[in-house]
Amino acid sequence: MSTDHFQFAITAKDGLARCGKISMPRGTVRTPAFMPVGTAGTVKAMYMDQVRDLGADIILGNTYHLMLRPGAERVAKLGGLHEFARWPYPILTDSGGFQVMSLAKLRKLSEQGVTFKSHIDGVSHELTPERSIEIQALLGSDIQMQLDECIALPADEAEIERAMELSLRWAERSAIAFELQADKHTRAMFGIVQGGDCAKLRIHSAEALRQMDLKGYSIGGLAVGEPQDVMLKMLDITCPVLPQEKPRYLMGVGTPDDLLQSVARGIDMFDCVMPTRAGRHGTAYTRIGKINLRNARHAEDHRPLDEQSDCPAARDYSRAYLHHLVRCNEALGGMLLTWNNLAYYQQLMAAMREAIFTGNFNEFRLQTMDQWRRGDIDAL
Repeated sequence: MSTDHFQFAITAKDGLARCGKISMPRGTVRTPAFMPVGTAGTVKAMYMDQVRDLGADIILGNTYHLMLRPGAERVAKLGGLHEFARWPYPILTDSGGFQVMSLAKLRKLSEQGVTFKSHIDGVSHELTPERSIEIQALLGSDIQMQLDECIALPADEAEIERAMELSLRWAERSAIAFELQADKHTRAMFGIVQGGDCAKLRIHSAEALRQMDLKGYSIGGLAVGEPQDVMLKMLDITCPVLPQEKPRYLMGVGTPDDLLQSVARGIDMFDCVMPTRAGRHGTAYTRIGKINLRNARHAEDHRPLDEQSDCPAARDYSRAYLHHLVRCNEALGGMLLTWNNLAYYQQLMAAMREAIFTGNFNEFRLQTMDQWRRGDIDAL
């Protein structure tokens, strides 16, 4: 990797947990990192300046949705996704593979790729490994993902194996397409480990991807219906097989508890819609638990969400006011709660990095999880 502008360095370890830095031309990503999800070129209910000010080094964009509108070629003509969305820092794009699962009724799957019927207008689109990488290049993303097939759990082992083997073949094709990019040394393509909840398939997938010597490795197909203990078991099995010197990205995860438990197992990167989606639906994440602002008990509560937070949304607005906004379906309610939630997630990641650096991660993890589990906010 010495000739590449994409570099990953581990700066501290505490047990299996690790701090690191991913260096790219558009900036440095401090790990463990949580990537706010910007599906359609925007982190919902947030200004990009706010997202950056909260401490996010990188955001995620969605290949499938941006392919449909405004279209990858149009985004490229307008200067790429960074300029289009006014986010000059690193962007990771997923490949559209998750939509293979979530939009199963609108697609046809073959060895060649996936044919989608748009959920917007019903027009058919073909997404192959090569086209997915081409779209991500047109968007200008800094970290691109291979096309994979993600299936929901539970599933039969034979079906899990079929999807895993197809994903491996698509990984090879994606890697070839990525190598054809003229500026490949400034970017990265990650492979995606599949294998459902089957240990031997996870190991096989991880070993096969490792042989491809990619710049990073994602773990997909988890948090798709299985309980947390199964997800963690799959991480215990998979992480030791992956290269220690490459970044590891757990896709679509998750709750604060998930993040703590996964970092303890050596995961470096996360994304999830949970903090933004929960904010739009009236739920706040704080250092001592979740608060459902729709609950009537907040109607006359003068307290803020968290008087110790640096985020104005958490510190400066009463729960009574937030309850009022949520109950009235005012847009400001979703904006403030999303702001609070993303602030909490970034604060949590920063605290984990500090705990790893000081050799105090396990104590921090246990204390934080205990505080969450004991913290019945609504009863305070």
